[in-house]
Amino acid sequence: MSTSPAPLVVLGPTASGKSDVAMAHALAAPGREIVVVDAMQVYCGMDIGTAKPSAVDRAAVPHHALDLVDPADDFAVVDFVAAARGALDDIEARGAQAVLVAGTGLYLRALTDPMEVPGQWPEVKAALLARVEADGPEVLHHELVALDPVAASKMEPQNTRRIVRALEVVLGSGRRFSSFGPGLDQYPPVAFRQVGLRWSRPRLAERIEQRVQHMMAAGLLAEVERLHSASRPLSRTARQALGYKELIDHLDGRCSLDEAVSTIVLRTRQFAVRQERWFRRDPRVRWVDIEHDPVAETLPVLSLS
Repeated sequence: MSTSPAPLVVLGPTASGKSDVAMAHALAAPGREIVVVDAMQVYCGMDIGTAKPSAVDRAAVPHHALDLVDPADDFAVVDFVAAARGALDDIEARGAQAVLVAGTGLYLRALTDPMEVPGQWPEVKAALLARVEADGPEVLHHELVALDPVAASKMEPQNTRRIVRALEVVLGSGRRFSSFGPGLDQYPPVAFRQVGLRWSRPRLAERIEQRVQHMMAAGLLAEVERLHSASRPLSRTARQALGYKELIDHLDGRCSLDEAVSTIVLRTRQFAVRQERWFRRDPRVRWVDIEHDPVAETLPVLSLS
């Protein structure tokens, strides 16, 4: 019987400091390993723009669920769960503790709350994507409202990826996407302790702008240029990553560099609001309101949680 402690989840919006908190917690005692729950850090070579842990951090503490796939390849939540679950099982078997750093809410829920994952219908998906190109995602969202109003109510009309996935399942399986459960609005007890970092909106907005400027200074444009000019183009999912999509628009001549950077900041702030709204729905999360230093203010809570 395993004696490993329950997995700990440190979650929050982008730029909240959750990675620094998890790293400090892992270094504070032996036998702690980090599992990254991030939809974009799974891609090899997408390092600066996804704020991937540094080589120094990865040498100091074992990290899992990073660099799982080439950015030219598709990657789905079911693929992530398989990789992350394997890492969690291995960590538990060795009597260590998993510290999850979570920014992608759906990936975390699929890992903490095992779900019935629907299949895939590539031909249906291809047809839907072609319709998005021709008519826009709002038209497909309107159809989803008629076919599965519960699923449609949980996604924005511009969220192409989620709308296409929901319609793919509805049309391919003949079942409503929302019928695959447990539902995202249900929060049964789980074996994960979850702690969330919460900033005021103005302070988080400042941190996001600082982070984007730091990424640009660290060479994000060169990273995106290298990926964009590769022999195999970025997959549809990978090219939607914040920072990459906007800089690709600049490289293709659709906007200036200053305009691209401003758009990155704006969209990242909007994304952070959506992340926070997602996480706040979960009553199992213990929130820490951060004022100045996320590490100093959160570590005492982690030791008690």
